[in-house]
Amino acid sequence: MKKLTLFALAVLARGQDAISLKEAVRQSMARSKVIEASGASRDAASARVTEAKSGLLPKVNYSESWARSDNPVFVFSSLLAQRQFSESNFDVASLNRPDFLNNFQSLVTGDQPLYDAGKTKRSVRTAKLGQDLSREDSRRSRLEVIAQVVRFYWDTKLGAEEVNVTAQAMRSAEADLERSEARRVSGMATDADVLSIRVHLAGVREEQIRRSADLEVARAAMNDAIGFPLDSVHSLTTPLAPLPIAQAELSGYEKNAVAGRPEARQTRLAAEVAGVQAADARSNYLPQVTLHGTFEADCQRFAHRGGGNWLVSIGLRWNLFNGGADKAKIAESEATTRRTAAEQARAESGIRLQVRQAWANLKAAQQRIESAQASVAEAQESLRISQNRFAAGLSTGTDLLRTETALLETQTRYLAAVHDQRIAAAMLEFAAGTLSPDSEVLN
Repeated sequence: MKKLTLFALAVLARGQDAISLKEAVRQSMARSKVIEASGASRDAASARVTEAKSGLLPKVNYSESWARSDNPVFVFSSLLAQRQFSESNFDVASLNRPDFLNNFQSLVTGDQPLYDAGKTKRSVRTAKLGQDLSREDSRRSRLEVIAQVVRFYWDTKLGAEEVNVTAQAMRSAEADLERSEARRVSGMATDADVLSIRVHLAGVREEQIRRSADLEVARAAMNDAIGFPLDSVHSLTTPLAPLPIAQAELSGYEKNAVAGRPEARQTRLAAEVAGVQAADARSNYLPQVTLHGTFEADCQRFAHRGGGNWLVSIGLRWNLFNGGADKAKIAESEATTRRTAAEQARAESGIRLQVRQAWANLKAAQQRIESAQASVAEAQESLRISQNRFAAGLSTGTDLLRTETALLETQTRYLAAVHDQRIAAAMLEFAAGTLSPDSEVLN
């Protein structure tokens, strides 16, 4: 009963560790630090929009200061501001050598731009374009994380399947060794035949050790991409089987990629930013008008009744000459505009190339699957015949080892072709910018 209970708990625990490819991708959306970082950048870009909009509102400041001096000008002006000036202060001796005077000054100032040649409006526009750039960067991060999870999931699945294949090859080689030793006892095989099979068995065992190590690395990489602890172990439930795909036209993938890939949108947004900055550089030649207001309170003791006054003014600032910096700024912005246009064309060409590479990889992987499927069946039948002939004494150990090796290589090629097809299908959607947690290629 105790053993049965432990077995049931083990099965339950294993079921809790099971994870499909779609679930792995969904987990990565919630756990990935790359996505978390891109989300923080998106929030920062949103805050910059609010910051830019603040340029449309008045700026109000409050300051408090204390000063003590016997400077004649300071004492004279402070007494006036405090509304404490009297006839006795006109005494020449008092004017020339006044006593020390305290002045506590409370000051509230306000500034409101009336006309800034559109600089604030362009700052808001630039910040909003930056927010759009951040959104596209976040979307690109999501695409890259999904693609990474897909690749490492199938790498891990392939590693596990290859370990199974080599384990089967080991069992087959061990059975061959038993047959060979039995034949040697009966005089139907030589010591050389037995040694050859032992060498083959050692090679298969070495291959299994290497593939087991590769599996551990692939599993750690998958956990890192998803956001799990590196030593987590999960049962991967999505089978490593060919994915039926009805391919659309290559031109359709390219069109979607140029229109929807985050990188393509970012280059277009960068061109818009350059245009706004060029317009802002030209606006430096225009004047700026600002409304300024001040309320001031002065007294000899803090929070004591004193004198108050206010001031309202309108100021104009016009940049007539600043050493040619404005002209250089305009030239810089125009050069930036040309650079972004070139980068946009280069990005679109690179995106089309990525789509074509993914398309070609997918077609090649599908053709390899078709070829490998037939080869696996043939290699399995060839091994069956060789084993029967070897057991009957009609073939040598060399013939048997050749068919054993051929089957192992053929099975490995088939698994690799399926692995490459599953990844290529996801990479084609990645290149087109349509890869998502709900994509059919994750089934």
